[in-house]
Amino acid sequence: MTETASEGRSMATVATLAGVAVALVLSGGALIVSAGGSASDAEVAAAGAAASAVDAPAEAQVELGDMFVEPAQIEIAPGGTLEVTNEGAAIHDLAVEGTDVATPMLDPGESASLELGDLEPGTYTVICTVAGHQAAGMEATLVVAGGDQDEAEATAANGVSDDPEATTTEFATFDPNAEAPEGFEARDPRLPAAEDQDVHEITIRASQVEDEVAPGVTQELWTFDDAVPGPTLRGQVGDIFRITLINDGDMGHSIDFHSSKVDPATEMRTIQPGEELVYEFEAKHAGVWMYHCGSDPVLHHTGNGQYGMMIVDPPDLEDVDHEYAFVQSEFYLGPEGEPGDYDKMLEGTPDIVAFNGYANGYVHDPITDVEPGERVRVWLLNAGPSEASAFHIIGTIFDTVYKEGDYRLHPDVTNEGGAQALDLKASQGGFVEFTFDTDGFYPFVSHEFVNVPKGALGAFLVGDVDDDASH
Repeated sequence: MTETASEGRSMATVATLAGVAVALVLSGGALIVSAGGSASDAEVAAAGAAASAVDAPAEAQVELGDMFVEPAQIEIAPGGTLEVTNEGAAIHDLAVEGTDVATPMLDPGESASLELGDLEPGTYTVICTVAGHQAAGMEATLVVAGGDQDEAEATAANGVSDDPEATTTEFATFDPNAEAPEGFEARDPRLPAAEDQDVHEITIRASQVEDEVAPGVTQELWTFDDAVPGPTLRGQVGDIFRITLINDGDMGHSIDFHSSKVDPATEMRTIQPGEELVYEFEAKHAGVWMYHCGSDPVLHHTGNGQYGMMIVDPPDLEDVDHEYAFVQSEFYLGPEGEPGDYDKMLEGTPDIVAFNGYANGYVHDPITDVEPGERVRVWLLNAGPSEASAFHIIGTIFDTVYKEGDYRLHPDVTNEGGAQALDLKASQGGFVEFTFDTDGFYPFVSHEFVNVPKGALGAFLVGDVDDDASH
């Protein structure tokens, strides 16, 4: 028996789903002896195949869940039928990998018959084709009985080549020295003040878009409002946020606000394409909060771009001359124009670490509106999904540090201390305040230096300084 741990049915609950791997024992073939002596190897193999085909069922039941296929091994007679039922909370299908044999997409609770009449005897892999679901565990072995193929023949029948060049995935690659397209503009990091209202009615649309994450590198991103990160939201303690989520994508999506205290099964439930829900909560605590898609597999949805920042101002927040909002996050590159690679996400090996969704975006388009002596506040969320952040600006010192709902450093007459970095684990947030004393070029990085060559680099051009200094 094997156990499959699911991250929860659409983040509604966290449950452990036990899946039973059914051991199917093929019948042994009878030894056929001719009048003239022992049977040949071919005769024995043919007899075994025939017996196996007779013993295999013509119909088998298959259950799809979040994220599993049961049973893990399915035996069927040639020309048989799989009766497939989606018992999960998300849309799933079942397809024979390397063939055109597949069910339609099945809503939760729906069933379909999968006719296998065109499949030759042999061993196949059946999968859910929704992006990320196979990698998350939705695959099983299908044995069409009655075959006498060896392993190489069965592999070929399943549409897989033994040629390493034929099976190598061509992943997109990031060149940290590449120039941005002409006219490139980084995401505007300037943060408006919180709106003077008690109720914030906001519509957010879940979608899938192709967009650039670095010069010449395009991925299919799963987004909120067609952007990575999603929109930055801001309010005060006690404000009501009434969020209408609309799913414009072609798979199930959801939204999880870390700033809310609600029933996840209701507000954070997965909605299917074309559906919408209203998610309402009171912002009861100040802080820099993450929101993200919580649909299975959560790692794939967040790793592929579905996250954003919500700021709930601490009481008595002082005025400053400039406020900026940065979200640090990672990209795990899949093939050009396709979603990020789930295996890389599981391994924790990002190709890109970026501020506001584009590698080296503020190197290609530095921040230029600050003068020496002006007071600056930078709000930072580390959306991860896995890397740590150590936000540092070369050439200045933070005199104020706020992290995870509390001040770690605040200037007063008895405290002359300073800070060099804001350290944040995945999903944590905070802000720093500082000034630049002189004109100059001031790079900012994650001081997790392994991530600087991956794109975790930007710059402030302060006062009278040549823009060429950043290149």
